[in-house]
Amino acid sequence: MRKMESLLLLLPSLLLSCTKEVTTQPPTDTSIVYTMPDESSPHEGTWLQWPHQYQYGKTYRNRLDQTWVAMTKALVPSERVHIIAYDQAEQERITALLQQAAVPLQQIDFKIYPTDDVWVRDNGPIFVKDKNGQILIEDWGFNGWGKKAAYNNCNAIPGKIAADLHMKGIDLNGTMINEGGSVEIDGNGVLMACKSSILNSNRNPDMTQQQAEEIFSKYLGVTKFIWLEGKAGLDITDMHIDGFARFANASTIITMNTNDLDYWQVPQDDVTRLYAATNKASVPYKIVQVPLTQNDVITTYGKNLGKASYINYYIANTTVLVPNYNDPNDAVAMNIIQQLYPNKKVVGIDCRNLFANGGMIHCVTQQQPLQISTTK
Repeated sequence: MRKMESLLLLLPSLLLSCTKEVTTQPPTDTSIVYTMPDESSPHEGTWLQWPHQYQYGKTYRNRLDQTWVAMTKALVPSERVHIIAYDQAEQERITALLQQAAVPLQQIDFKIYPTDDVWVRDNGPIFVKDKNGQILIEDWGFNGWGKKAAYNNCNAIPGKIAADLHMKGIDLNGTMINEGGSVEIDGNGVLMACKSSILNSNRNPDMTQQQAEEIFSKYLGVTKFIWLEGKAGLDITDMHIDGFARFANASTIITMNTNDLDYWQVPQDDVTRLYAATNKASVPYKIVQVPLTQNDVITTYGKNLGKASYINYYIANTTVLVPNYNDPNDAVAMNIIQQLYPNKKVVGIDCRNLFANGGMIHCVTQQQPLQISTTK
């Protein structure tokens, strides 16, 4: 789920069908050049793109500010927080908001880059490691989920971060369009994704499943794939996986029950495939189910959004940020997720207004792995 709800009405006429599944030979470990650490690996920090007024106005910005303040406050005890501000005036405004909320600034740094919107998971850098353990930045290119929204400013973000951090950048703009929310990795060589948001003519015209797998193997270090069909045109993302199914850890998939997956409009064949998924050793994943909200979500300004998902949470070093919606099932979801991460503090973040724009916490966060020294 992503973006301004007014755009959703335009989707059926904008979307093209995704390619059909083909039988392929799986990639081998020898094809791997780079490996993406999974989200639960140690972080150096978390990247956030702060809401601003320059694309959708002050009302949009003001309705989201407190969610970003809450995320920052929850993250600073865990790791550094890298905040992307639109300009110097925005940096000063954000700093004042954090100070008013008694958020310590020692763990925060700012980068001033113009952005179109807040979805750093999709347009931001993908941090990977080479075979020597050095961290690099991959820039997969961002085209506004198939040219459905403004994207030029956001598309430039990975390159700007690579330059500022003096990290090697790998430009994949001409190779594949891939948003971060489109893929889930288990940390042991398995990738889970919906074809509808990758093998779609609005991102990667004429790309086959085999070609996609070869690219993912080389640049993310995966050799087994759990492909769901997804549903092109359902939302602006063409059904990102991270709204309804995640790898909670290397042996566990966290998702919903069949009724809630049906409410989320996940195709029945995908539900069957998801529940039967196996890891690289062909061992079935443990399936943990979290309910949707008990009631329809109502924003702070009175808009009814229907039921919402808790699956789109974010794993930090010592905390886990979980979407909350002022709903009885907030506590249920928090308890289930806490049991999965007994050594981390689960923190609820009010996402009512963020959900009105199509996303939750995972959509607006991006992890930077810790560089572990190999010197003795």
